[in-house]
Amino acid sequence: MARNKEALVLVVDVGPTMHDILPDIEKLCTMLVQKKLMYSKNDEVGIVLFGTEETKNDLQKEVGGYLHVVVLQDIKVVDDVTVDNLRELPRGTRNGDFLDAIVVGMDMLIKKFGPTNKGKHRLCLITDAQHPVKEPDEGCKADQVNTIGQLMKSHGVRLDCIVVKVKLARSVQQKAADENIDLLNQFSKNTISKIIHVDGPTSLLGALRTRNISPVTVYRGDLELSSSMKIKVWVYKKTAEEKFPTLKKYSDKAPRNDKFATHELKIDYEYKNTEDFGKVVPPEQRIKGYRYGPQVVPISSAEWEAVKFRPEKSVKLLGFTDSSNIMRHHYMKDVYVFIPEPGDTKAILAVSALVRAMKEMNKAAILRCVWRQGQGNVIIGVLTPNISSADNIPDSFFLNVLPFAEDVREFQFPSFNNLPASRQPNELQQEASDNLVKMLDLAPGGQEELLKPELTPNPVLQRFYQSLFLRSKHPDAQLPQLDASLLRITGPDSDILPELNSEVDNFRKQIELRDNPKKRRSTKRALLEKPSGSNEEAAAVVQAIDYHNAGPSAVKVEKIGSSNPLKDFEEMMARRDGSKWVEKAIKEMQDHIYGLLENSYKGDNYLNATECLIALRNSCIREQEPKKFNDFLHYLCENQKTLDLRDFFELLSSKNITLITKTEAADSDVKMEDAKLLPLKNEIISQE
Repeated sequence: MARNKEALVLVVDVGPTMHDILPDIEKLCTMLVQKKLMYSKNDEVGIVLFGTEETKNDLQKEVGGYLHVVVLQDIKVVDDVTVDNLRELPRGTRNGDFLDAIVVGMDMLIKKFGPTNKGKHRLCLITDAQHPVKEPDEGCKADQVNTIGQLMKSHGVRLDCIVVKVKLARSVQQKAADENIDLLNQFSKNTISKIIHVDGPTSLLGALRTRNISPVTVYRGDLELSSSMKIKVWVYKKTAEEKFPTLKKYSDKAPRNDKFATHELKIDYEYKNTEDFGKVVPPEQRIKGYRYGPQVVPISSAEWEAVKFRPEKSVKLLGFTDSSNIMRHHYMKDVYVFIPEPGDTKAILAVSALVRAMKEMNKAAILRCVWRQGQGNVIIGVLTPNISSADNIPDSFFLNVLPFAEDVREFQFPSFNNLPASRQPNELQQEASDNLVKMLDLAPGGQEELLKPELTPNPVLQRFYQSLFLRSKHPDAQLPQLDASLLRITGPDSDILPELNSEVDNFRKQIELRDNPKKRRSTKRALLEKPSGSNEEAAAVVQAIDYHNAGPSAVKVEKIGSSNPLKDFEEMMARRDGSKWVEKAIKEMQDHIYGLLENSYKGDNYLNATECLIALRNSCIREQEPKKFNDFLHYLCENQKTLDLRDFFELLSSKNITLITKTEAADSDVKMEDAKLLPLKNEIISQE
């Protein structure tokens, strides 16, 4: 049997209690075979059903027993017939015995491959484990499970169990279900087995690995804690994005009945001289170029190889830090798992000691990783401890790649705390929002978490596989609608939406929907982007206003007064019942600041003017009006001799109040270095 070839026997419970979930099991098994046809067309699949009225298996004929177990398909290479067999599974009428079905599946594998061929052999059991298994003729059920487990181990057979959770009406059924789960857990003592509990169609689709990817180490070597302390480790990828299959160009020129035709399309490229199009440029005369400003800099392959950084293969500890210092949004790319070298007891002990110490002290390690000799890049990552919950699995680490400075994207947004009270939610609105979020919690207390990543399939990929299989049989067929189980992933769960009605109504009552004038753009951009004859229609936005509790803030401010200019300014800026208020508020605040400076005696108004200037600057950034603020600051600079503003500009410099730069507002034409030159410019003017 080939190294990557797998033989799988699907052991499916079709008894009466499984009838409701069988349509989803049919989709799951069909999808499994469809993927095998695409990725592993030499894999073999057999199908065993239990809980049927009839009995059809070799063991029943040879030794008797094994009733209500049917071999629907012998182990054979996957094909369209296998898909058709799984599309409509028969509905059984009996309560099946999953141990009998497992033994029948084992017998099929042993007879097919013999005792010496230990390839990739797997049994996949799908059941609700609700009904008791019969007592064996000799010994107890636990002894029977041990015997089966040892037989599976000797033949290299893995066991995957998918247990569908159902609501049990009687305590007798619950007792039988608990006993069955204990029996399934016992298989892990003798062979490689895994049990997955699913509670619905969506998690069922993600429970069965439809594509097997062999684990391959990305690194085997030392984890260097210091020059004198090293631990032997193996590193695997823990998670990696599953991408779409590569779509290639194929030719249909070969005859359809030609089994040896590859249908491959070969493409050759020729490079020709721009001055002489009849002359082909040979590969040795071609060179790559990189654009640098207006010119293209040629760099040969030899020069490029010389420039490359080629560090030595190694994984080195740079230091430890508190786990709280590692930001979750800094995690990049794939996740790796570090395990001690199998069979090395000293490495296992050292890793376990380090893992438990880091966990106890709430620490994380920073590593420098070069997986291969001559690798062109270096990875800086954070190593977090992972204490194993099983006695037969050693402790390990998880590694997440961290970004360099060039990889970080910083986006600055104005704080909600700077908004006026009229634009912030009151207590009732905040409570309504909190309750709405709690009702949509995917992991409510005391309940099973929904949409677990390890049990949630990618709906885009699943739809692609279904469509590809359909087109392979019917090239002109229309694409099917998205499956109902996949729709539950792409939108809110329809089962919990009715429970949300009261919270949604309360939220809608507290947060009123109002018309808001379209956000006013700067004059230059508005002239460029506003189409001829257009009217700036109001866009619907959520405006949080409580008319009953608004109090004095419900009175609309129309001018900036002298008693509380900052509050008046913020409320005028917050008005959305007309496009004129932003411009009017900025103009009146500029006049107010100028009046404070003009009427100042020995700088007694400078602090008030500075506070108003800061508020004006923040609002101009928020409303994308940097030019109005920058022009006003330049105007004050030009009139500083007239108003004697030297001390005022020194105060601005001490508070780092500068022109609005392009990094703060996209419409600004001021660079960072130019903004910092303003105080120096003022000093030169004052000296003149």
